[in-house]
Formats: sequence, C-alpha cells, structure tokens
Amino acid sequence: MDSSSSGTTSSSIQTSSGPEESLMEQRKRKRMLSNRESARRSRMKKQKLLDDLTAQVNQLKKENDEIATSVSITTQHYLTVEAENSVLRAQLDELSHRLESLNDIIGFLDNTNGICSNSLPGPESDGFLVSQMNMNMFYMNQLLMASSDALLY
Repeated sequence: MDSSSSGTTSSSIQTSSGPEESLMEQRKRKRMLSNRESARRSRMKKQKLLDDLTAQVNQLKKENDEIATSVSITTQHYLTVEAENSVLRAQLDELSHRLESLNDIIGFLDNTNGICSNSLPGPESDGFLVSQMNMNMFYMNQLLMASSDALLY
C-alpha cells in the first residue's frame, strides 16, 4: 500500500505541476516570440535610420560639390574682373597723363594768345612744328576737362 500511496502522491504532484509547467512554457514561448519581434523591429528601425543617414550623406555630398563648383566659377569670374580692372586702371593713368599734357599745351597756347613764336627752347624750336601748332589752334575751341569721378578707383 505504501507503494501505491506514494505512487498516487507522485502522480498527483505531476498532475498538479503539469498544467503549471505548461503555463510557464507558454509564457516563456510568448516572451521569446515577443523578444524576437522586438529585436526584429529594432533591426528594421536601425536599418531605416542607416538608410536615411546614407541618403543624407549623399545629398550633402551633392550640395558640397555644387557649392565647390559655384565657388570655382565665382573665383574665375573674380580673377577675370580683376584683370579687366587692372587694364582699365592702366588706361586711366595713361589717359590722365595725356589729358594733363593736352591741358598744359592749351594753357601754354592760351598764354601766348594762340600764336607760337619760334622761341621754344631747345631742339623743339622747329619752324615746321610751330607752323603746325599755329594751324591746329584754329580748330581748338575748348579745354578738355576730366571728371573727378574718373580718378577714383
């Protein structure tokens, strides 16, 4: 009897622990599935973030290239304008000197009433030159004036 009673006891323990183990196994499986799903969502989220960052890097590289091209074009344009400006400054200097010389000649002729005598000092005292200057003086009616704005650079 002892053996049958102990068999009944152990059988009743197995019976009572059987549904509890089954419930624990179900909970364990459910938790494992939930963890797997959570890990899958986490990997998908991480992959989406990586894809978004890769797209952003590509967009920024494209914008950087466009800016670099724009800077290069602007630099080339600046150098061209600077070279033109240098040429214009040289021309301004040359024309200013010409104007000053012409105004000096006109001032000299005005002081001599438009008639040059043969009294020019040095080798310039050439009769032909004097006659040419006297002839050209009839066509000159006014002084050449330079604007003060032309001298600003």
